[in-house]
Amino acid sequence: MMDTAAVTRIRTVSFLSSYTAGRMMNPANLIQHPWPSTQPQTLALYASGTSLYSSFPNHQRGPCPKSRNNTFFPTQCSTKPGLDSNNATNKNPAIERDANSKSQHMSTTVPNQALTSTCSRGLVLDLGPKNSWDGAEIGSPVVKRYIGDNEERWYMWYHGRSDPDNTSDSIGLAMSSNGIHWARGAEHVRSCGDAGLVMNCSKNWWAFDTQSIRPSEMVIMSSPMYSAVYWLYYTGYSSEEVHLSDPSILHSPERVQSGEEKDRCQRIGKTFKSLPGLACSQDGRHWARIEGDHHSGALLDVGSDKEWDSLFIAAPHVVVHSNDDLRMYYHSFDMENGQFALGLARSRDGIRWVKLGKIMGGESNSTFDELGVKNACVVRNRKEGNYLMAYEGVSANGKSSIGLAVSPDGLKNWKRLQEDPTVRPSETDGWDNKGVRSPYLVQMEDHVDKWRLYYVGVGHEGRSGIGMAVSEGSNVRSFRRWAGSHL
Repeated sequence: MMDTAAVTRIRTVSFLSSYTAGRMMNPANLIQHPWPSTQPQTLALYASGTSLYSSFPNHQRGPCPKSRNNTFFPTQCSTKPGLDSNNATNKNPAIERDANSKSQHMSTTVPNQALTSTCSRGLVLDLGPKNSWDGAEIGSPVVKRYIGDNEERWYMWYHGRSDPDNTSDSIGLAMSSNGIHWARGAEHVRSCGDAGLVMNCSKNWWAFDTQSIRPSEMVIMSSPMYSAVYWLYYTGYSSEEVHLSDPSILHSPERVQSGEEKDRCQRIGKTFKSLPGLACSQDGRHWARIEGDHHSGALLDVGSDKEWDSLFIAAPHVVVHSNDDLRMYYHSFDMENGQFALGLARSRDGIRWVKLGKIMGGESNSTFDELGVKNACVVRNRKEGNYLMAYEGVSANGKSSIGLAVSPDGLKNWKRLQEDPTVRPSETDGWDNKGVRSPYLVQMEDHVDKWRLYYVGVGHEGRSGIGMAVSEGSNVRSFRRWAGSHL
């Protein structure tokens, strides 16, 4: 049984003030799911990658409990009379229950078995079945852990693609009881107990995310009126191209349209512009986009021609430092220095952001991140009180590895923990022998010395999967791939 004090710690970020600043666009059905209980059970969300802890009775939380007798009621974000739902500006949008709704059918869930052979060491989520929404590519894992008195549940949001010749990514959800063996869905979710596809690209021609979407971070927001609301920060790609005299300079572009084949695992073609976006949900499955100040609905725009982030903004990882201090870590490609680099923005409400500039670039003397750093995951270390960052380092030949850095305040003064990568591509026959990228850190609440590192691995002919490594003892500098033994 977990520590009671840990369960009752709540840091509340004002959800109402956020809606004052933002506008709801394209509201999707949100799920509100009451169920009978004589004594509310409590699940605590340990939001690795943020400093936000939330604890709510089950009837107020997002993910549904495992019960066959629950009735789910679809709800919808309502808007002010006379306002089109695409541009709603309601300060306190009501969540109205549809009294005529019926229980939704569960979609078929495809179990995924973590493999333990030498060539698949560390792999916990492989590609989905052929013709499924994630059968051609998966990546961008965002992993959250929920702990109750009698069980623990894990949720992973990730991007997937169904066709290797199609550049459009979608976002889906997988579930697990231990963070190792995952259940997934081959189709779009139908109820709040499903796994599967949960979010598609926007169909609005003017939007920033019409081409592809990838999750970056999920934060729990709360208020007395709305209980728990999931906020998903994601990267959206449009059809606008990033024009470069030599496209191969990016080596591993954020999203490319297949063109001339450079080698068996990498293609060089058109690079599409990306910007950060935000969507909200009450169950983690049915999402409504929140429109930012940019004309495309994005939260931030790229910098001017001479600024380091003038090409694109990708992988917005958000950390809640305090009630009115949210921090966004993102990356772009600095053309002047010829490197990927990380930048920082801050916000009081999670929607309006102010850039603070570049905080970390490539290391010229390094063997694994000479071409720069990207895809940062930042966690406030509950044991040390400082901030730990896992990031993807890109070497001079374009191969990706994972490194660690630390900062006392999470703002600047980031220092690499070691010169060598923490996780590097596996040996010749490994499933992730071509590169490891997009790290996501989870600090285990009941064992603060233990960490898990989820990541994307790329292997033969560009085949992707999601892997996991675990810290060795209390040494956060050293991780080993999960190999099927007891954790």
